[in-house]
Amino acid sequence: MHTAARHLVFHAAVILLFGLLLGAPYAKAIKRNAPAHIVNSWRVAHLSLPIGATLMLATAAVLTLLAVSMPVMWVIAVALIVSGYGFCVATPLAAITGQRGLSSDGAGLGKLVYAGNMVGAWGSIVGAVALLWAAFVAL
Repeated sequence: MHTAARHLVFHAAVILLFGLLLGAPYAKAIKRNAPAHIVNSWRVAHLSLPIGATLMLATAAVLTLLAVSMPVMWVIAVALIVSGYGFCVATPLAAITGQRGLSSDGAGLGKLVYAGNMVGAWGSIVGAVALLWAAFVAL
């Protein structure tokens, strides 16, 4: 297995564990009858991070099968890893602050939620485009 794929697996495991652990504050929010938008924010954090980790694991499994250079493999891996950690910051912080982070106009930690969302989104796009290109080249 290529080093980039091994890094994807490791960081996917970290993000998976973190997302699963966010089930505790999600359950706590439900039990204390938190406002619906807070409960939903915890649900998003708890569910989306393991989904992203699963994407990373799947990509790691096929990465070495693609007929691309090592730099392209690293672009895919680094983009997905950065994306995952961006969402690790944004999703729980959104639930804690009650801010969605959809605009840079947020106050205080809302700007960090927005930044995490932007890092996560752009990393996902770069990783997906690079993966699509690698898959096309491998045809």
